[in-house]
Amino acid sequence: MTSLYDIPVQTISKEETTLEAFKGQVLLVVNVASKCGFTSQYKGLQELQNKYGDQGFSVLGFPCNQFGAQEPGDNEEIKGFCETQFSVTFPLFSKINVNGDNAHPLYEHLKNEAPGLLGSKAIKWNFTKFLIDQDGKVLKRFAPKDTPESIGQEINTLLNP
Repeated sequence: MTSLYDIPVQTISKEETTLEAFKGQVLLVVNVASKCGFTSQYKGLQELQNKYGDQGFSVLGFPCNQFGAQEPGDNEEIKGFCETQFSVTFPLFSKINVNGDNAHPLYEHLKNEAPGLLGSKAIKWNFTKFLIDQDGKVLKRFAPKDTPESIGQEINTLLNP
């Protein structure tokens, strides 16, 4: 089985890399969008990053335009929006697909490790979140309506057992 850390990803600046740099950290991987009813969750995601970032935690944002075309911009526009509207400092990656034939391998891995309601693998909407422990184990999938604030205690427990 491929490790989460070996899966190729592309930064928002289009640099090819993997998630190896995040090995040993607690991660919250989120498919994000700038024109969604849940877009205000960027604020809560950044607050989690601010609160736990120096303890070995990171939010990883993966823009996706598969739900209602709510992420129409290119990488530069997405990065600018996130920085100016929400002061985002957590890592953002290139826009990807999370479902279908062209789904990114990272999301195929996440969906297999943490299926949704009734075992569904499909991502239902923007701001679906996956919590990953320090060993790269996908622990839990959170629905879009689950706010970042509601996940904070689980992150804290992982960082401070």
